[in-house]
Amino acid sequence: MEQWLAGIGTALGVGLLIGVERESRNGTDDGPQVAGVRTFTLISLSGAMAAIIGMPMIVAGAAFVGLAAVMSYRRGADISPGLTTEVAMFAAYLLGVLAMSELLLSAGLGAGVALILAAKSKLHDFIRDTLSTQELYDGLLLLGAVLIVLPLLPDRALDPWGVFNLQKLWRLVVLVMTINAFGYIAQRALGPRLGLPISGLAGGFISATATIAAMATLARSNEKERSGAIAGALLANLGTIIQLAIVLGLMAPALLRASMYALLFAGAVAALSGGIAGWHAWHALDPDERSPRGRAFDIRAALAFATVVAVILLASALLSAYFGQQGAMIAAAVGGLADAHAPAASAAQLSVAGKLDRDSAMLAVGLALATNSISKVVLSFVNGGRGFGLIIGAGMVLLLVAFGAGLWLSHTMTPAPA
Repeated sequence: MEQWLAGIGTALGVGLLIGVERESRNGTDDGPQVAGVRTFTLISLSGAMAAIIGMPMIVAGAAFVGLAAVMSYRRGADISPGLTTEVAMFAAYLLGVLAMSELLLSAGLGAGVALILAAKSKLHDFIRDTLSTQELYDGLLLLGAVLIVLPLLPDRALDPWGVFNLQKLWRLVVLVMTINAFGYIAQRALGPRLGLPISGLAGGFISATATIAAMATLARSNEKERSGAIAGALLANLGTIIQLAIVLGLMAPALLRASMYALLFAGAVAALSGGIAGWHAWHALDPDERSPRGRAFDIRAALAFATVVAVILLASALLSAYFGQQGAMIAAAVGGLADAHAPAASAAQLSVAGKLDRDSAMLAVGLALATNSISKVVLSFVNGGRGFGLIIGAGMVLLLVAFGAGLWLSHTMTPAPA
């Protein structure tokens, strides 16, 4: 009984919420009022009662509400050809049915329906006036890559070394596209002063290499946003260091404690260099300036990046297979050319398994970070030009010096376990 009362109360609240929103549209451009507070409340309560009675009544109630919605649309089609209220009627009925079994889900969906209905003008303005045709196309392309292509790809390795997993490689493509899209949205919404540093820091948690490559490309193509792109690129390194700490903490806490000084020193340098660049961008860029419209991402660049990563991972797998423990160190260095996190995770696993001692594992992480820094600097020069590359290169050198100093301090202060 208590569960029934709670479900009926939820259905009542959902119906009232949607009904109030629809009632407020009376006399607006939505056309004549078709259903208001009382109608929507009764529809939602009818769904709850139908759920109590059983499936035959649920079907009968759905048929009745659907027929009523069709008749309502036919009556008002000449004045207001939209279907919003009629669809909302059916949604209110289904939410009433759902409330009897899933209280929180029904309440949450009901609030979402009301929010979507209330945001009509803003959504229309955003789609018609804010989004360009190219931006809409890019958004649909990203959704297709996630919802259509990704589930269809096999989630298993197609080669003996376990490298060519098409689903994992496509996830990398999606991640690169998402990084670029997030940066583009941040720039359009917040402007270059805040959007570029924020997107750079966030991108560093996913792939700092891809983020720096994207920032370098932006710096070359748009001179006005160059200072913001530099800040975003340097802050991406801070994301890399934080992510390294998370990976080591989850997989080998002892290794995290042993490399704490190195991570703290490197993180401080990344934060300081990124903060200085961000301060310069804040004063150099116009606060009212908005980034010009363009493409949210370039899928060809994302595919090229995933291809390079696959080749590097294959080389790393071959080295580990043919050279054993020594190959693990070489593999960390080679794997770092694509990403520092994967080799660090591998070194942490080997350390926990006893196949690498603490100092060797820390050295493997350092090698991965060093070769990853080389990749970043090369991409900075290639994509962003000499000036951009020199600034990022200087930041990477300082970061590596700080990391190396932290490793030396950890080695001298903490004796290696016997």
